[in-house]
Amino acid sequence: MELDDITISRAITESFMKDFREAMDVEVAIGGAGPSGMTAGYYLAKQGVKTVIFERSLRPGGGMPGGGMMFNTIVVQEEAREILDELGVRTREYEKGYYTADSVEASSAICLKATQAGAKIFNLMSIEDVMIRKNDRITGLVLNWSAVNMAGLHVDPLSIRSKAVIDATGHASEICHIAVNKLGVKLRTEGGGILGERSMWAEIAERKIIENTREVYPGLIVAGMAANAVYGGPRMGPIFGGMLLSGKRAAEVAMEIIKKPAVS
Repeated sequence: MELDDITISRAITESFMKDFREAMDVEVAIGGAGPSGMTAGYYLAKQGVKTVIFERSLRPGGGMPGGGMMFNTIVVQEEAREILDELGVRTREYEKGYYTADSVEASSAICLKATQAGAKIFNLMSIEDVMIRKNDRITGLVLNWSAVNMAGLHVDPLSIRSKAVIDATGHASEICHIAVNKLGVKLRTEGGGILGERSMWAEIAERKIIENTREVYPGLIVAGMAANAVYGGPRMGPIFGGMLLSGKRAAEVAMEIIKKPAVS
């Protein structure tokens, strides 16, 4: 069989544009393809929810592939190990209550299972803004190529619509910052702003990250490290159990939101 360069190029562009058109009107849009964002995407797509994830970097995974200080091993606790078991990730018990996993295997498996469940991941796309419409509700995202932002080019973005948005952008909590800084909205936090993350304390952070995974503004959910950053919780370092559990919880919150009848 002879390969034609133009056929290859057409296959890529036509397939991509079809996928992107379908992603312009979804039920849940997730910012950030780290462990919490992809876990949320997995559980949503598994339930038949039309879900799309936008990742500004070249590769999904967030900080998980780097493990702890570039040692590609992560730790999870018993509750989160059940999620890794479901995703087919191998774990080993280090001592009672502590399980290790290969960070590359774990992040790759979450990515694979999320996409196989039906969540669509677009990498190299940055979130420039949010859409806010009637009833002061977040109703979508405004996107541009990451390369455009990196180059400082003035190129207008495109928009997508969703019933719920999950900010899983990690420490930067980028979507929440957009909502506060550009729209001047008050979040459901003490004082209405972004409190910022505190110093590392795994025990407290792992508990708080689940408590902080919630709807922080109508239509906007925080998950993963973004949840602790917004609500003033500590960071947890290379234990990733809370990230997975937060992603699962974010999916549950999103399901509650999209099941609510629309308000006219």
